[in-house]
Amino acid sequence: MKRALSLAAALTLTATVALADVGGKLVLYTSQPNADAQQTVDAFMAEYPDVEVEWFRDGTTKVMAKLRAEFEAGQPQPDVLLIADSVTMEGLKAEDRLMAYPEADTAAYEAGVMDPEGYWFATKLITTGIMYNTNAPMVPTSYTDLLSEEAKGKLAMPSPLTSGAATIHMAALTANPDLGWDFYEGLADQGANPQGGNGGTYKAIAGGEKLYGFVVDFLPIREAVKGAPVAFVFPEEGVSAVSEPAAILSTAQNPDAAKAFIDFVISEQGQLLAADMGYLPAHPTVPAPEGFPARDQIKLMDFDPARALAEDDENKMRFMDIFGG
Repeated sequence: MKRALSLAAALTLTATVALADVGGKLVLYTSQPNADAQQTVDAFMAEYPDVEVEWFRDGTTKVMAKLRAEFEAGQPQPDVLLIADSVTMEGLKAEDRLMAYPEADTAAYEAGVMDPEGYWFATKLITTGIMYNTNAPMVPTSYTDLLSEEAKGKLAMPSPLTSGAATIHMAALTANPDLGWDFYEGLADQGANPQGGNGGTYKAIAGGEKLYGFVVDFLPIREAVKGAPVAFVFPEEGVSAVSEPAAILSTAQNPDAAKAFIDFVISEQGQLLAADMGYLPAHPTVPAPEGFPARDQIKLMDFDPARALAEDDENKMRFMDIFGG
């Protein structure tokens, strides 16, 4: 036993030393906003000055369209992919497009945040809960409050046909036995007309056109700190979350640098960087930014990305049956 442990320790030390010496070109495809992507790359290169990062940025849908075309041509370019959601990563994993990195140190993270086999890794948590205009007559604390008379005709929400976060939110809520598809049918009865993305939903509620709805956390939390008449609620049932996961492609040309990138973004230093950008860190002990409750006060709803991937077409068809589209 002692010999086995010593060997494991030696192998870990060898891997750490090897990663400390990495260099060469690293190609990153990401859906992060430009400023966030640049900040991430700059911080990583400060830690690994012998690595030159070449990066491409666009929305997840367009990043994946570019990558799919490269797959078809037999010439995928990225070493690392950092995109919006774990469902897309599950699809790539099922196609054997990702490289496992089970040696990555995820011990501090709670179950469900990372892929248990080490194929993709959460870099932050962008939760979806309830946003309301502070001039509204009701302060919601539960999703079911949106089915009350006070909220009738005053709801805005992004469409899962457009927004990845809204897709995951729909999958999480409809899988919840206390909500289910009856909840979405209730939203339709309330006059909800899901459309567009989170930005449009935020503007409708902040401007008073609507008073309540679903939106990703950082939009109202950041603007409330600046004085906007909005607030964000973490409902008692919990929140769904996209995790902007990062993964190494199975065709990576520089896997050592790719592993170093994964190590960096999930380290405490990388998680502090996420918090500095205004996002909720995925790491449970890294403090949340101003405006967020403490991480241990935020309840994440159960979410199975593999199930969500398998049921995605069916869920979207049912959504269209309820709301039209």
